[in-house]
Amino acid sequence: MLTLDRVSKVYHVGAFGGKTLTAVREVSFTVAPGEVVSLIGESGSGKSTIGKMILRLIGINGGTITFGDTNVATLRGDALRDYYHEVQGVFQDPFSSCNPIFKVDHIFSLIRGIYFRALSGAEWRAKVAGALEAVSLDSGQVLHKYPHQLSGGQLQRLLVARALLLDTKFLVADEIISMLDASTRIDVLNLLGDLKARGLGILFITHDLSLGNYISEKTVILRRGRVVEMGQTSKVFSNPTHPYTRMLIASVPQLHKRWGNESIVDAGPCRVHAASPSGSAGSALLVEVEPDHSVACFRIDEGVPC
Repeated sequence: MLTLDRVSKVYHVGAFGGKTLTAVREVSFTVAPGEVVSLIGESGSGKSTIGKMILRLIGINGGTITFGDTNVATLRGDALRDYYHEVQGVFQDPFSSCNPIFKVDHIFSLIRGIYFRALSGAEWRAKVAGALEAVSLDSGQVLHKYPHQLSGGQLQRLLVARALLLDTKFLVADEIISMLDASTRIDVLNLLGDLKARGLGILFITHDLSLGNYISEKTVILRRGRVVEMGQTSKVFSNPTHPYTRMLIASVPQLHKRWGNESIVDAGPCRVHAASPSGSAGSALLVEVEPDHSVACFRIDEGVPC
């Protein structure tokens, strides 16, 4: 469904844009229909930048993003509008995703004006009610309210319902439960599970390893804009190979011990250079350590000797 092939993003920074900052470095992965892929990394690792590039909110500087057989960067006009009919995003702060001066029914009507002009009033109301029912919301209780009158959980589910109105096939879920309380988080996670069962592909962007482990089939570990480990979620978590992945897992708080400052955990010889002692394989992005589980060279941007 969605494929990223060596995608990079470079920002010009400084007073006159004389310096550059590489936010994403040659990232490659795929998301299939009905698959949840967790993109995991610390703040500043490039997770949200990848989500924004998929949604065409920012451009790319290298590589390609394809949806089906279409290069997303080439989309313009009606083709781009059609792309948004199938690809949508839901973001971390639900309260900043809606105009606070409009009630919910007006927010939905903006979609109708672009995509569903041919529907009658009754048909549109039935479509909206169906989308809200899919996320366990009662149209009578939310449509005539302002965003601030809804709870965080209600508003987040409302944003998912807005995406469902467009017959979405792919969803970028960027930290969508980080601002919610524990009791509401499980509701949103179960909602994503229901969407997956309906065939949606989901990129689940998070810094919370436990959530990624709970919901996804595939995990992509990102550090400093580069993929350092990727594969089937159960394999990445049960057999973490890159030092950074091991450090992330070791940093998860546990009830039976005090939480200290975790450092990069020694993972032994780099698998890339173990396969090629001369170092010629160091330019390879990832090397397979077991079926459906790959790791990057430890030397790249890590400061850890192989």
